Amino acid sequence: MTRAQLGADPLLCAVAVAQGRPDQPDALFAALDEALRSAIGHKLFTILTYDDDSREAARLYSNLPGPYPPGARKRLSPGPWTAAVLDCGEAYIGRTPDDLRAVFSDHELIASLGCASVLNMPVRWRGRTLGSLNLLHEAGWYVEDDVAACLPFAQLALPGLLTPS
Repeated sequence: MTRAQLGADPLLCAVAVAQGRPDQPDALFAALDEALRSAIGHKLFTILTYDDDSREAARLYSNLPGPYPPGARKRLSPGPWTAAVLDCGEAYIGRTPDDLRAVFSDHELIASLGCASVLNMPVRWRGRTLGSLNLLHEAGWYVEDDVAACLPFAQLALPGLLTPS
């Protein structure tokens, strides 16, 4: 395959270009929102950062700031979800309302937005989960192949998690 045949993914390129804009991290997060809506799909998209010491999550971005405002914080309880996503850096796919009910205390708000499945994609640096991209959609929307499709976008989010706004 030649270089011309390989080409560059236009969605990844759009996110990379957004990283160079001065209005950070807003430009980066908005580009990720748009790119992931096109590449994978979502009704609700949030970006969270995690603090290992306090075991708190802070929302940095939301495409629905009314019900999910940026700046909101929540304490995370130990459990299978936190062990997998935060401690081990594994993506989590919840496919049904029951899956969401089992791991999210705000499952009723999620359902009220027409969402019944989730892809939580960790953003990793130096063996630690610093945050996650969280895509939510109708039941059964996300599949295992979405994890690989989301990974480069998640890692492109890294400067927005490391750099204060």
